[in-house]
Amino acid sequence: MPETLAGTCMAFDFGTRRIGVAVGQSLTGTVSGIASVEVAGDAHWGRIDDLVREWRPARLVVGLPLNADGEETTASRAARRFGESLGKRFALPVYFVNEYLTSAAAQVQLTETLAPGRKFSRRKRAGRDLLAAELILRSHLESSAPGR
Repeated sequence: MPETLAGTCMAFDFGTRRIGVAVGQSLTGTVSGIASVEVAGDAHWGRIDDLVREWRPARLVVGLPLNADGEETTASRAARRFGESLGKRFALPVYFVNEYLTSAAAQVQLTETLAPGRKFSRRKRAGRDLLAAELILRSHLESSAPGR
């Protein structure tokens, strides 16, 4: 694998159907959603391999969908397993961020862009995953910023 880029971070909004992926820079605090990866068996790993090779992150961030009390759920345990697999696969540090309500916040933001009476399309659902990954990464960068 190519050398990592010091300030580059990659975040994942793990789901059983799609995984939202965002990248950001810890130095500038900029964040961008880059992919919504369809989950089909183990085929998603090829796409994730390509993204990690292309962006060369120094660290990976995975959202943990904890419940309102901050306790683990079935979904958070699956996300934790995914994050542990990422760490082993790419030999990079993995950070977990409580993503409580990030997907819901992303849904609300995207719903506000819909014309009245319009339904959520497949593309909008993929956009929700990208936005959720951005929110997860933004949260991580803000919590790890100097002086916090």
